[in-house]
Amino acid sequence: MSSKVPKESWNSRLGIILAVAGSAVGLGNFLRFPGQAAQYGGGAFMVAYFIALVLIGLPICWAEWAIGRKGGQAGLNSSPGILGVVTGQKRFRYLGIIGVVIPVVIYMYYVYIEAWCLGYAVNFAKGSMNFETVKEAGDFWGGFIGIGEDGSALGFGWTEVGGFLLVVFLFNFYLIYRGLSKGIELFCKYAMPTLIVLAIIILIRVLTLGAPVEAHPENNVQNGLGFMWNPTKTILYERVANEGTGGETWQPLPDGEVVGPRMIAAAQARADADPNLELREIGMLKQLLNPQLWLAAAGQIFFSLSVGFGVIITYSSYLKKNDDVVLSGLAATSTNEFCEVGLGGLTTLPAGYAFLGISGVAGMGTFGLGFNVLPMVFSEMPGGQFFGFAFFFLLFLAAVTSSLSMLQPGIAFLEEAMNINRKQSVAILGFVTAAGCAFVVYFSAGVKALDTIDFWVTNLLMVVLATIQIIIFGWVIGIERGFEIAHRGAAIKIPGFFKFVMKYVSPAFLIIVFGAWFYTSVLGFQFGSDEKKYSSYIVDLFIEPNRSAWLSVGVIALTAAFLTLLTAGGVFKGKTINEEVSK
Repeated sequence: MSSKVPKESWNSRLGIILAVAGSAVGLGNFLRFPGQAAQYGGGAFMVAYFIALVLIGLPICWAEWAIGRKGGQAGLNSSPGILGVVTGQKRFRYLGIIGVVIPVVIYMYYVYIEAWCLGYAVNFAKGSMNFETVKEAGDFWGGFIGIGEDGSALGFGWTEVGGFLLVVFLFNFYLIYRGLSKGIELFCKYAMPTLIVLAIIILIRVLTLGAPVEAHPENNVQNGLGFMWNPTKTILYERVANEGTGGETWQPLPDGEVVGPRMIAAAQARADADPNLELREIGMLKQLLNPQLWLAAAGQIFFSLSVGFGVIITYSSYLKKNDDVVLSGLAATSTNEFCEVGLGGLTTLPAGYAFLGISGVAGMGTFGLGFNVLPMVFSEMPGGQFFGFAFFFLLFLAAVTSSLSMLQPGIAFLEEAMNINRKQSVAILGFVTAAGCAFVVYFSAGVKALDTIDFWVTNLLMVVLATIQIIIFGWVIGIERGFEIAHRGAAIKIPGFFKFVMKYVSPAFLIIVFGAWFYTSVLGFQFGSDEKKYSSYIVDLFIEPNRSAWLSVGVIALTAAFLTLLTAGGVFKGKTINEEVSK
């Protein structure tokens, strides 16, 4: 093995801010966030979302920035190395392995989705994305990614994902091979401003759509914004006979939510004429009593800020001793929130609503909204070829800034654990992630492999890692010492009340969120109901075993085992914590 390469660093504060913001700004900002906000009440969801931002988002973000920079001063850049050195206990390296497993495994499927975005941008530019119905758009998407049959996603034509995946995969590794300043930082300095400009152009176009379908004037942008953001929801319910008990229950109609005076008046007229219908207003307080809303809001914060991801702790380790982490962390977070709430929240769903109404967008998940609904919307929109290309190219840029951040933790870990140079670490990580990506792409039927890996990594491992990091910051390092570390070179101070939040509230919040997720998604219990309803992920593993699901969990386990073996025999050359503290 060759000697260890010289320590890398960022060229500028702007570079690290854009890189960290880029790691957070991704598909979740423009696709997942709008769907989550609409599904869980819009205005009510945003209350829970901003509470989660204050109680877990910012605290974990600042803790990761501070811990990462501290570990970097000891000469270490990987999550295992950093957690071992800042705690002074090598056993904490094994907890840090989670901070490498998460980004590496997510990259295996994220780069696949990234290829969808590039493929869609190219096909819009070619003018081959003219759809008249959502079904046509969905059929194209299914054929493009091979959703119908395992192994069918390996084609290399313009309407197949294989060629785009190869280009995207190699592009990511070319940039990561160039290093922090010449690869990640340089790309993010151009990509982040470009994607923001594209997002603003698309936003302006969406907000000027008015009511594009003459036959349905109620389907307009204003009502689309109301559907997403109104704090009080007006929903039409239907009386339904309960065959099991012989009684009756009221259930919301699939497209029962109504927005705007005209639609509300029409719905009230229907309810007045039919005793089996009833129009109800659901206030914000009642919506906030729904535990699922809080779970969704907390989950979105993790997706949104890339906290508990293993990225920020690695990125911040390349900072200098007195580089500001408080203001930089706040700036990166603010950039992400602007892209998510100010751009993604005002663009994606209102555009779909304006053309298709509630029935066309309600209940659509991330993929359904992004790759089934929006392509049809752009094909109907004046200038849609350009705006379709611009939107999916925007998604591609956002995806690349995120996927690059997923590779650096693995690179740093391999270089430290094996004492190798960048060329060697890139080759090893390239092989590991290529094998994992090939698995995900081969088992493309129903996107089962992708969906299974995403569920267990993002819902289980990310929460566990975030909890470990905030406990280390507040209890192992100590909250007073942690704030002292964070404030070194800081232009602003973290408000004092965050000491209590970061030591007590954030860990408790995370444990409650994890417990509620385990109660509902794993054990199958439902809040407010005695009925057990297991998630499809539990069904796939234990009730109706599915081969793809079991193999997907196996990929996560094998990756973790490989990294654990490297950690056990790792070099991790750096100063001891006492040597670093003495300086």
